[in-house]
Amino acid sequence: MLEKQQRYFPVEDKKTGELLPYFIAVSNIESKDEKQVIKGNERVIVPRLSDAMFFWKTDKAKPLAGRLKELNGVTFQKELGTIGDKTGRIIRLAESIAQELGVNKAQVSRAAMLSKCDLVTDLVGEFPELQGIVGRYLAKNDQEPDEVAQAIEEHYRPRFAGDELPKTKTGQILALADKLDTLAGIYGIGQQPTGAKDPFALRRAALGVVRILVEEKLPLSLFELVKSAFEIHGNMVKDACHELEIFIFERARGYFLEQGITANGVESVLAERPTRLDLIPARLEAVASYSHLPEAPSLSAANKRISNILKNLDHIPSGFDESLFKEKEEKALAKEYLKLKPKLDDLYKKQKFTPMLQELAILKEPVDAFFDKVMVMTDDETLRNNRIGLLNDLRQSMNRVADLSKLVT
Repeated sequence: MLEKQQRYFPVEDKKTGELLPYFIAVSNIESKDEKQVIKGNERVIVPRLSDAMFFWKTDKAKPLAGRLKELNGVTFQKELGTIGDKTGRIIRLAESIAQELGVNKAQVSRAAMLSKCDLVTDLVGEFPELQGIVGRYLAKNDQEPDEVAQAIEEHYRPRFAGDELPKTKTGQILALADKLDTLAGIYGIGQQPTGAKDPFALRRAALGVVRILVEEKLPLSLFELVKSAFEIHGNMVKDACHELEIFIFERARGYFLEQGITANGVESVLAERPTRLDLIPARLEAVASYSHLPEAPSLSAANKRISNILKNLDHIPSGFDESLFKEKEEKALAKEYLKLKPKLDDLYKKQKFTPMLQELAILKEPVDAFFDKVMVMTDDETLRNNRIGLLNDLRQSMNRVADLSKLVT
């Protein structure tokens, strides 16, 4: 209130961070009587503080949990129901995430239930910017567990670019559930952001999801999270999972580009639509390391060549039979690839992406020789399909971390 409405600077204790009973005001006129200026500013602020104190005393007289039913009278969005409906969805999604992460489900459920209850308090009604903060203090007043109280405030974070993330696991789970519920709901009724219009702040919500998953290293599948958010809405919305996933990946693209990652590197990783956003930094690091290999340009060019061959086919054979190959170059490539594949699979399974891409260097010579000497699209259908099957299998193994064809300059 001091900052937002009066444009004053509150003063904190340097050691504890707690508010002190002082404030700083800036005057745009020079006065001969500074005491009078001080009294004038105090005279303005005292009634506001008195109102806030009155609201606080009134609000804390009623337990936060006792306000839950009141949320059924507050509209979230006319097609998506009330804040009470939204709270119910947040509880279900948060419980699901908690179970996936092995976090105290009962505590997460309690925090989710109370997360929006302060919206119907007098204090938040008068000072909307205090949503979450009021909830935290009311929860503490009601003797709720500390993490529950803190999560109520934290679940709105990040509120703006560069804002801090929730510190508690419960807060992180609530923040994800709240944001994903909003994203799925608004996308499901076809009100996606257009141009400069984003009334439900979906871009901010999507970026918040990206930051929490990546920076807090939460081992969750984005696709499963989005799917669950839509399923919890039921028949209230249409399924727009794919569209929402694309939207979130667009926010991820901007997020990583702002960190100074090369555009080619970001595109190569996101082209594979990795389900675990928390592993994207490791993938990007692997791509950066791979790019410095002497063999990288040739391998990436070959990868692009394979992609161009495959994209024009109506049917791509699955697998290949090593015994059907005739040319020594294709036999050599198949032999080297089959020898390397178990190691690539093992490194990928262990999420050791950098050494996995480094291992691809050994394929440069047999791949180059294959394309120099072997005609892929031969008239012999059996042989042609076998060669295509080899290239498809090879491309899939090469591109599990990132689409290497995107690195061709």
